[in-house]
Amino acid sequence: MTALLVAPAVGLVLYWREDPALKETRARIAADLPFAADLMAASLLAGRPVSAATEIAAAAIGGPLGRRLTWVSGQLRLGAEPEPTWAHLARDPATGQLARAMSRAAQSGAPVADVLTRVADDAREAARAASVAAARSVGVKAVAPLGLCFLPAFVLLGIIPVVAGLAATIVLP
Repeated sequence: MTALLVAPAVGLVLYWREDPALKETRARIAADLPFAADLMAASLLAGRPVSAATEIAAAAIGGPLGRRLTWVSGQLRLGAEPEPTWAHLARDPATGQLARAMSRAAQSGAPVADVLTRVADDAREAARAASVAAARSVGVKAVAPLGLCFLPAFVLLGIIPVVAGLAATIVLP
């Protein structure tokens, strides 16, 4: 009977649990994104085209973000339209911010270096906020083990003697 109740719960947990490799890839991309955006902005300010700036950033960064940027650079060098190329990269939540910003810049004709600088600043701010949230959650996670250790001692040494003393005075006249 218990197995009938536990099996669906375990199935749901396993279904909703994120793949550790995917989680690590997203964390690596989030860490590399500000640096990549700054490199691309510096390359653009130096007069390089978007495809070359993307290729330079991809070569310098490597890893999962570098592979994605290499693909985008290759597509742009082959003459693909920037908007659909960047939109393809926007499907991944880790690179979505960069891809949407580059797609909007391609549509509107905005200076891409300024857009990339804002993306880098936003990515740094998001990383800072995530680290602050993780640091705050440590305190919350530390309370449960301490409570499990001190609560039985409090009950045994504080509450039970008081209740026993009150019971002795009430029961015995």
